[in-house]
Amino acid sequence: MAAGALWAVALVWGVQSAGYAYLPPQLTLPGALAMPGLVLAAMIGRIAQRRFFDQALIDGAGAMQGSPAWIDGRVLVNTVEQALLAALIWPFVAMTLGGVLALYLGGGFVVARLAFWVGYHVAPPLRAFGFAATFYPTVLAGLWALAVWL
Repeated sequence: MAAGALWAVALVWGVQSAGYAYLPPQLTLPGALAMPGLVLAAMIGRIAQRRFFDQALIDGAGAMQGSPAWIDGRVLVNTVEQALLAALIWPFVAMTLGGVLALYLGGGFVVARLAFWVGYHVAPPLRAFGFAATFYPTVLAGLWALAVWL
């Protein structure tokens, strides 16, 4: 979790302190928000692919707890939650702090969600970095934008 917090500070503070040219949110938000969408598409596709090789899953049964298909389902649910949070906060961040940060948040989202997904399959405690590296940047950027806005 601490590594995820460091990731958040490096991402948000690093982009803000780099002094990138201002890009309007209407140019950057579509790309920034497409990144979580592409991660979701990959996860949905992986779950759908698993159904072709498991008779119980193709018949609509739930995945057995602890199975790779079950883990993928848990990762998907958490990623939907994170994507919704991002979709609600990133537009405010982009309008307040500039669109470049939104693009970096989108790229960071992809990296962090993949780390979460892989970490969950390797050993559930390893998912902590991916969770924190997704959640903390969104919250930190949102709080920073709120402080600037106020």
